[in-house]
Amino acid sequence: MGGTVYLDRKDAELRLDGGALAVYVNGERDGMVPLAPVDRVVVIGNQLVETSVLHRLAEQGVAVLFLSGRTQAFRGRLVGRLHNHARLRVAQYAEHRGPLALRLATEWITAKLAGQVAVLREAADARPDQRALLLRAAESIDETRAKAVEAGNVERLRGLEGGAAAVYFGALPAVFPPSLGFGGRERRPPRDPVNALLSLTYTLAHWEWVRECEAIGLDPLIGFYHELDYGRESLACDLMEPFRPMVDRWVWDLFRERRFERRDFASDQDRPGCSLKKGARSRFYAAYEDWIAPHRSPMRETVETLARHILNHGENALSQGNAGAAGQP
Repeated sequence: MGGTVYLDRKDAELRLDGGALAVYVNGERDGMVPLAPVDRVVVIGNQLVETSVLHRLAEQGVAVLFLSGRTQAFRGRLVGRLHNHARLRVAQYAEHRGPLALRLATEWITAKLAGQVAVLREAADARPDQRALLLRAAESIDETRAKAVEAGNVERLRGLEGGAAAVYFGALPAVFPPSLGFGGRERRPPRDPVNALLSLTYTLAHWEWVRECEAIGLDPLIGFYHELDYGRESLACDLMEPFRPMVDRWVWDLFRERRFERRDFASDQDRPGCSLKKGARSRFYAAYEDWIAPHRSPMRETVETLARHILNHGENALSQGNAGAAGQP
C-alpha cells in the first residue's frame, strides 16, 4: 500500500535525491521521503517543484494534486500515462446511459441514503437532547430510500436524492456545537469550520476515486448517475455518493473528539470563506491519512468490480445482439 506526501511549507522546494524526494527550505535540506512507496503527492500553495521530480513521478504513475494555499481548493493535477484498456473505456461509453446505468445509480444512491440514515441514528444516540429531530430525519430519508429502489429512471432518482439531502443537512447541524456556526451545507466558499472540513475532505476523497478509475482504465469523466459536464469527473462523483456519509461521520468525529475547534480556522473579510489555519493543516492531513488508509483497498476493489460489471454487461449485450441478428432472414 502506497502513501501520500503533502508539501505545505512556505517557499519549499521539492527535488530528487537518488531514490528519494527531498524537501529544501532556504536552500537547506529539511526532510526526505523514499520514493518507492509514494503513490500520490499533494502540493499546497506556493512551492517549487523541479521538472526532474515531475518527470520521475509521471514515469512511476504517481499522481500530483495541486491545491491553493489558503482554502486548499483544487487547482490542477498531474498524471502519467493513462491505462491502455481501450476495450473497457469503449464498453463504459456504450453503457453510460443504458439499463446498467440505472442499476448502478440506484445502488449508489440507496447506499448513500442508508449511510445518511446510519449517521443520523448514531447521532441520535449520542445526542439525546436532539434525538427526536434526528430520528424524524432518519425515518424520512429511510422512506425516500425505499422509493429510490423503485425510482425507474435516473431523473426521478436525482429528485429523491435532492429531497433527502435537504432533510439530512437540515438535521445534521444539531449534532455540532452552535459555536461552529454550521447551519447546513455551503460549498463555495465554505463559511464555517464544519463546511470547511467537509469540502476539503470531499475534495481529497474525490481525487482518490479519480485515481482508482484511471489506474484500472475507466474514464473518470463519463459517469452513470451524474450528467456529463465539461471538465467534471462524473464517474468519480458517482462513486463518491455512497462514500459521503463516511466523510460526514469522520468530520463529526473530528469535532466531537475536539481534535479541531473554532480557533483552528480563519476567515478573511477580503476573501469570504472559512479555512484551516496553517498550523492546523498538518494535523488535518495526518488525520486524513490515518482515516483514508484502510479505505483505499475497498475503494480499489469497488472500482475493479465496477469494471468487471461494465465489461460483462457489454459482452452479454453484444452476444444477445449477435444471436438476434443471426436469427434474422
